[in-house]
Amino acid sequence: MMKSVAVASASAAIDARIRELNDWRGPMLAKVRQIIHQADPEIVEEVKWVKATSPGTPVFSHGGIVCTGETYKNVVKMTFAKGAALKDPRRLFNSSLEGNVRRAIDIHEGEKIDEAGLKNLIRAAVALNLEGKSVGKTKTKPTSQKVRKMA
Repeated sequence: MMKSVAVASASAAIDARIRELNDWRGPMLAKVRQIIHQADPEIVEEVKWVKATSPGTPVFSHGGIVCTGETYKNVVKMTFAKGAALKDPRRLFNSSLEGNVRRAIDIHEGEKIDEAGLKNLIRAAVALNLEGKSVGKTKTKPTSQKVRKMA
């Protein structure tokens, strides 16, 4: 069964994941995490999709999932949940380009992160999540209703 880790322990789980990576991926995931929080201090950390064979995936949310921070053998991957809907003028997305919803950034060993561009993508993803979730938004009722009489 897959589950999520409570938000309070999610940060500790992500810290542990960073520490257990004994190569360049740990510091890179830590750097990505730092940039995410700099871009939006209201980001909430979660760990989702935990199962017996996987410690789960670090997830960064604000009004919905913004992105994940996954680690694979040769890359640190940031997958943006609604990446296909985001403008990417600096062409940071370099993976999962064929999908209709998600887009990802694969970061390889030795690559430098475009911090300003990444912060802009994160802020745009948060803004997209918050669209339509504005406080005080009310549904309006139709002004006229037709009543059908039964004979």
